[in-house]
This record gives sequence, structure tokens and C-alpha cells, in this order.
Amino acid sequence: MTDKELEEIGDKIVRVLKTIFDPEIPVDIYELGLIYDVFVNDENNAKILMTLTSPNCPVAESLPAEVEDKVKTLKEINDCEVEITFEPTWTQEMMSEEAKLELGML
Repeated sequence: MTDKELEEIGDKIVRVLKTIFDPEIPVDIYELGLIYDVFVNDENNAKILMTLTSPNCPVAESLPAEVEDKVKTLKEINDCEVEITFEPTWTQEMMSEEAKLELGML
């Protein structure tokens, strides 16, 4: 797979991630800064490293499954695994300018 093809798949994954919202905050998980990294290997399997706004997040069970399910809908992706990490700990500084504006923080 060429770098350009990988980049295009990465862009598609990001577009999917931008359709998934934290139920407590009206901003998508990508703009919130919950996605730390996206990997795609040569077999077109994706791995997403993400965090939650807090370890006690009420969607700790359902949100990773939703991410996996939605990313797997991409025809270029064979499988998707989500790994949750709390290192580094999520802070409001990780949010995009767009998310901060949406939440009235700017």
C-alpha cells in the first residue's frame, strides 16, 4: 500500500470518527481530543488508540465498541481494534479550537 493510499484511508477513518459524539458533550470525539493515534497495517486492519474524558465515563463500554463498529463499515478496513489508555490523561487543552469554540471556551 502506498503512503498516499494509507493517508486516504486515515482521512476516511477520521471522517468516521467525527460522526461519533460524547453523549455528555455536544462535540465529536475527534475534536474533543479523545483520539490519540490511528494505525492501519498492511492487512488493512485499523488500531485506534483513544482515551475517555474520565475513567468513570458512563460510555466506557459502549463508546469503544461504537468506534470499532463504525470504522469497520469502511470498505478499505478489514478489522478494527480500539485500545483505551489514560496516559496521558485527557485534559481540556487537548480539544481542538473548534471544540472549544462550540463549548463557549474561547
